[in-house]
Amino acid sequence: MVDHDGAVHHNERVGATRWGVASSPTERLVPLESTSAMSSSAARMPARETIPFNLYKINKPGVARVVSTTQLNPGSPNDEARHIVLSLEGLTYPYLEGQSMGVLPPGLDENGKPHKLRLYSIASTRNGDDGRGATASLCVKRDITRVPETGAVHYGVASNYLCDLKPGDLVKITGPVGKVFLLPEDPEANLVMVATGTGIAPFRGFLKHLYEERRDWKGRTVLFFGVRTRLDYLYGNELEAMRHHPGFELYTAFSREQTNAKGGRMYVQDRMAEQAELLYDLLHRPNTYLYICGLKGMEDGIDTALEEHWARVGGNWTDHREKLLDDHRMHIETY
Repeated sequence: MVDHDGAVHHNERVGATRWGVASSPTERLVPLESTSAMSSSAARMPARETIPFNLYKINKPGVARVVSTTQLNPGSPNDEARHIVLSLEGLTYPYLEGQSMGVLPPGLDENGKPHKLRLYSIASTRNGDDGRGATASLCVKRDITRVPETGAVHYGVASNYLCDLKPGDLVKITGPVGKVFLLPEDPEANLVMVATGTGIAPFRGFLKHLYEERRDWKGRTVLFFGVRTRLDYLYGNELEAMRHHPGFELYTAFSREQTNAKGGRMYVQDRMAEQAELLYDLLHRPNTYLYICGLKGMEDGIDTALEEHWARVGGNWTDHREKLLDDHRMHIETY
């Protein structure tokens, strides 16, 4: 999940009741001694005991240094989004694609207490943008919320802190965290990824790892990505360049520039509805994994789009969704 600052919390199943999500992130975890009962596809996820986890904590954080910070949506009328590369030199900070990094903003809140930890999905591969594993990258949108009724303006603490950083600045970090929103190890697995806005961060890491580092991926990778305008198409050049990879399919939705079949705004769930037959086919294969990351409002739309198609062919999306969750093949991070 992600707070109002855009901070991702790896508690993937809290609050999304329509999605059959458990009230605790541990409720659907399979004990290590019972892994033999898992589906063959779920068993090919990384072994939990090998996943780097919480190596740096609030009471003993690591200190990273800003290498570079680049605006991803120059010219956009919407709040800026930045790609921030942090040096991990001097730290022991291995991580996997899909994990998150904690950031400790400096200063005190209105109650005189230190600002709370914010978690952000890492947007780079385990080898970092430097290719040596000495950096980790974050995708951060500056959070500025305006209240029309009062004229009040709220500035998200962590996002504005991060977006204001300059090369050379030091940042206190924790983590890495997250043991669920990870790539399967099976190179023949199919991935369906759905993102809005900065929810693209973990999928950038996924795709760059599969196509630039592993290079043995045989499964299909399908990405649905929704943003407001083409100027907000985060990492658009990188994603477009991946279209030549066999098995990779990219579907974009620009809600302020395109219309759907009913004449309304084109959202990511509308693109999914257009590809409902593809999704029905893939999501019935035992080696397909569904990942959803982005704004919480996207969930109901996705649910509706899939429910409608499943009903047309005599199926039941709610039941199928539960099976995906039980098989550990559906992972959700929404905020």
